Amino acid sequence: MAAAAPSPIGPEQAALITGPVSIVASSRAADLRPHLMRPAGCRLSEDRRRLTLVLPRAGSRQLLDDVAANRRIAVVFSEPSSNRTLQLKGHDAVVATCGPDDAALARRHLDGFAAAIGRLGFAHEVAQTLLAHDPELVAVHFTIAEAYEQTPGPSAGKPLAAPAR
Repeated sequence: MAAAAPSPIGPEQAALITGPVSIVASSRAADLRPHLMRPAGCRLSEDRRRLTLVLPRAGSRQLLDDVAANRRIAVVFSEPSSNRTLQLKGHDAVVATCGPDDAALARRHLDGFAAAIGRLGFAHEVAQTLLAHDPELVAVHFTIAEAYEQTPGPSAGKPLAAPAR
């Protein structure tokens, strides 16, 4: 059996992804129409190869339908204070039931994001409005197949290389 490809996500990128960031997930329908949704949080596997997004079921219907149909997803993570931005793509995404800790994960993400934008002068209610969701959450799991630097500037769009071991 061939060894799995190393993750392009190093410790610095992992800290960004799992930190108090803006997250936007996107998919596309068969007619290439895009669908976007703000996840309520995410988990990165210990080996940094797989990502789980926690999404509100009701507001994510189109994105979830797209993922079920074509298994493709793209996610952008952007740090409010610096605009440091990464984009991850998956080609094997699956919709699954959330785990027992995912509601707490969503709450931590909301609180962290609210604190991050609060330091920029935005009220906590702004984060609550952006990340408002019904209590029913659903998970989307995928292997990180592509990763890109998307911070505005000369490196935007460059693929991330696997970190040195």
